[in-house]
Amino acid sequence: MIKPFVITLVAVVAAGVLAQAQTSPASAPTDPQIAMIVVTADNVDIAAGKLAAKKTSTPKVKEFAELMVRDHTSVNNQATELAKKLNVTPEESPTSKSLKSDGVKTLAKLRGLSGAAFDKAYINNEVTYHEAVIKAVDNTLIPNAKTAEIKALLESGRPLFVSHLNHPKDVQTSLQ
Repeated sequence: MIKPFVITLVAVVAAGVLAQAQTSPASAPTDPQIAMIVVTADNVDIAAGKLAAKKTSTPKVKEFAELMVRDHTSVNNQATELAKKLNVTPEESPTSKSLKSDGVKTLAKLRGLSGAAFDKAYINNEVTYHEAVIKAVDNTLIPNAKTAEIKALLESGRPLFVSHLNHPKDVQTSLQ
């Protein structure tokens, strides 16, 4: 039962984030769109983290979920402050809309799980999600950011995303 769910979840999350990584130069995101993509990606992970923190009884999963909420809230606060400072209004794009929609679907699927099935699905999703986000940051968001401050925020956030990838990979091994 868990395998088809994880495959579907992986496909949905990866498709939304990776679609941005494969844009042509003509459809490359603007700084306002990049700002919205960052905020939306963070909000998706915050919502999943809050759900996981409530539903899990596994200490490592709970610790990771709480970390996701803290860290992504911090990144969102930084991005929001920077956007205000630069007078940039975040702008919806097909990617931010897809991320939001996929996040809602992921939460609905996660809500239907419990116990070990929930923990595995949540952690597997986090691994896939952070892999896709890092690829999008490296291949699309950083290269297309026109404002130095936005590019710097993305570059400074990258090590955090990498640590967010390594942490659930470690938790995955304990859930096998």
